[in-house]
Amino acid sequence: MINVIGFVLLLVVGYLFGKYFEKRHYKSIIKREEQFNQLPAIATKYPPQDQVYQQQLVSGGVVIASDYFKSFVAGLINVFGGRVTPFESMLDRGRREAILRMKQNAQAHNANYVFNVKLETSRIATGRLGAIEVLAYGTAMIPAINPISAEQDQPSATPGA
Repeated sequence: MINVIGFVLLLVVGYLFGKYFEKRHYKSIIKREEQFNQLPAIATKYPPQDQVYQQQLVSGGVVIASDYFKSFVAGLINVFGGRVTPFESMLDRGRREAILRMKQNAQAHNANYVFNVKLETSRIATGRLGAIEVLAYGTAMIPAINPISAEQDQPSATPGA
């Protein structure tokens, strides 16, 4: 009887805390997506040709763990078959968070674009509970300094001039 009460208690606590933290994470993601909306992340292989750019590899990664309730429900779905919908929100949050972290890295380099964006996802198994790792990476396009104007700003190298 104690085992059943403990099991039900774990399910309820997992559901409540999982829902709370998931909603809080989504609010954070939405707020930061609005902030980074001006920095395009493009999946094309062909870089923009509108000006000269320096290129820098940027990435963002995240690991998101499953709560006990989602793992339990996913286990039931695996027995009977079908879409594992409890993990779909984990994947969505993971992808969005990884892209945001990649954009943050690109913004730190003063990039105008991130192109050739790729996503990689892997499962991390820790006993019955699992987690996912999502890595987003791409090439940050950083506007190059005009070499002619940079030379004009430099002091003359001749002595006494």
